Amino acid sequence: MISVFIDLYNKGYIYRGKRMINWDVKAKTALSDEEVIRKEAQQKLYHLRYKIDVPGDEYIVIATVRPETIMGDTAICVHPKDERYKHLHGKFAFVPLINRRIPIITDDYVTMEFGTGALKVTPAHDMNDNLLGQKHNLEVVDILNEDGTLNEEAHIYIGEDRFEARKKIARELEEKGFLLKTEDYTSEVGYSERTDAVVEPRLSSRLSLQWWVDMKKISGPALNAVMEDDIKFYPAKFKNLYRHWMENIKDWCISRQLWWGHRIPAWYDAKGNYVVARDEQEAKEIYRKKYGQQSAGNGDGPLTMDHGLTQDEDCLDTWFSSWLWPFEVFKGYSNPGNKDVNYYYPTNTLVTAPEIIFFWVARMIMAGYEYKGQKPFNEVYFTGIVRDKQGRKMSKSLGNSPDLLEMIDKDGADAVRFGIMISSPAGNDLMWDPAGNEQGRFFINKMWNALKLVKMWEGRQSGVLSQESGVDNFAVQWFENRLHEAKAEIDELYKDFRLSEILKTIYSLIWDDFCSWYLEWVKPGFEQPIDKDVYEKTVGFFDELLQLLHPFMPFITEEIYHQLKERKDDLTIKEYSPVLPADKTSLAAAALLKEVITAIRDARVKNQLKPKDTIRLHILSDDTATYKSVEPILARQINAEAVIYATASVRNSITVVVQKDKFFLETTTILDTTSQKEQLQKDLDYLKGFLISVDKKLSNEKFVSNAKPEVVESERRKKADAEEKIRVIEESLASL
Repeated sequence: MISVFIDLYNKGYIYRGKRMINWDVKAKTALSDEEVIRKEAQQKLYHLRYKIDVPGDEYIVIATVRPETIMGDTAICVHPKDERYKHLHGKFAFVPLINRRIPIITDDYVTMEFGTGALKVTPAHDMNDNLLGQKHNLEVVDILNEDGTLNEEAHIYIGEDRFEARKKIARELEEKGFLLKTEDYTSEVGYSERTDAVVEPRLSSRLSLQWWVDMKKISGPALNAVMEDDIKFYPAKFKNLYRHWMENIKDWCISRQLWWGHRIPAWYDAKGNYVVARDEQEAKEIYRKKYGQQSAGNGDGPLTMDHGLTQDEDCLDTWFSSWLWPFEVFKGYSNPGNKDVNYYYPTNTLVTAPEIIFFWVARMIMAGYEYKGQKPFNEVYFTGIVRDKQGRKMSKSLGNSPDLLEMIDKDGADAVRFGIMISSPAGNDLMWDPAGNEQGRFFINKMWNALKLVKMWEGRQSGVLSQESGVDNFAVQWFENRLHEAKAEIDELYKDFRLSEILKTIYSLIWDDFCSWYLEWVKPGFEQPIDKDVYEKTVGFFDELLQLLHPFMPFITEEIYHQLKERKDDLTIKEYSPVLPADKTSLAAAALLKEVITAIRDARVKNQLKPKDTIRLHILSDDTATYKSVEPILARQINAEAVIYATASVRNSITVVVQKDKFFLETTTILDTTSQKEQLQKDLDYLKGFLISVDKKLSNEKFVSNAKPEVVESERRKKADAEEKIRVIEESLASL
């Protein structure tokens, strides 16, 4: 860190100067711009009368939120084109209470529409006023001590805290007729990130000049790297924020008036001359070369070591060490070219918070290009802020910050992790709800129950193929392809750091596809064995599901992994199997099967058929091959004693329409066709309305000519499907 300071100083990138700084009155130290947190605050806007130095009682009114700084005023500024004040150009006014005579100047900087259009200029206590002061060569009057109290230059209320002084000065201004009115005003106020004290803009004094990094000299490569996607930001929206800051970058104040940290390697003589060196011995050698022949100015001849050298008491900003982290953690600067830094630099991904994009991320990129000649990482993932369900930041004062250890004791660490991650969209703020923990706990119970079910089958394996092996094989083939499909989707989501969506995908894969469908499809009958190959496949699927979930819920997945069967390895270090292509035909067949089972189960419930009541299922379809391949599963899932492939409608039955196919549920139970007709009519009305909306789109020439061909084709397919479903439902209604 010290070596980097010396290097940058020797390159002319670090300088010592007198500039406006952000001053923390509580910590009594300078702050960089990035350490100032801007917050919206409700304030008072005071309209003050300044007496014009002309005969009579002419005044100019100034609007300010800081009446306690009027003692530091050294000018009043108006816009040169403001007709209200043209007669005052070049005249003088008196500062209320202290009666200092100050000039009235003109500058385009003033906004005529804000306040009264007249601006009080306080060069020692406002960044913009300081620039005006330099431009117009105004006097600088610093009225504040380093602790935020008024000093002798203020003339009044000496030793009073700035905010207490504000109240008393406002009261005195009102009593003496200088306060015209006050009004409520909302504006941003800077607070110290370190102490939460209101930051005071302050001019560094001659005795406490600050050290600065000239950022424009080193920021170019870092800006280009991000804007050209050599370093990718996730979410990409942070690129614009980064670009704006980098294109308008200000010099970095790196000196801190603190007693802890890395001391600045600068050495001073009694006259204020200084050198930058690694240690005192080196400082003396550099000093002799630089100042040895110069006069001490007191008649004693050249400057010598007899006067002594004193090291700067200020410390370096902690971020000045942090920006070297990507390479110096492997001694990449102090021991360049070593095997560790060559292997690990650049790294792949930085995960951090957007609040420190300027504190740390941008500066690490700058340091990487300056000292390694290349980027420090390939990607940056910005996490969101955890908020409550009302959108408020977690805060002890609001009482909305939960006790994590208490939640872990109640719900378990994995349930808490689930509750947070399931509601954490990439790079956006996380609206946390304790109900997410409960959902995580239910999910854990679901997996435990799945484990118990599979373990029950362990001792019921059969080496002989069962009569239902074809059924089981379809289920196995489907889930194997569903797993391939989900893994490919998850792989793509990981590339974009969409962690919440990954967890939702895995959750649905385990809860719905594996537990609700696959295990039900392969489950053997009462006291029946399970095919050995099917059992082994099921355990293998369970393993892969646990591995996918492991990064999110490491404890429960590791435990189930070892209980599922005897292991010598651990899930946490197990290598992922490659992502393979999925068979779309198998996936489509299973999707159709699930849709049919769901529709028939709904029809049974609506017609008050008990689960134990058997039915005879008649299928009217052009694609009987698909249904024959899944017939045993379908029959078992809907409790059908027979499956018949019909060529015409079956009267006195429950009619179910799925896509283009009809299903007739024949039962000995007396049926009420009224409810069937009502449901079919409801479906028919919906489809006719849907068809009208699609027809409107396709009859719109502008839509057809401007939309993408695939979009138009999709709408045409929707129309054809709707027309076919309408035909099937109308036939069903006619048969009832």
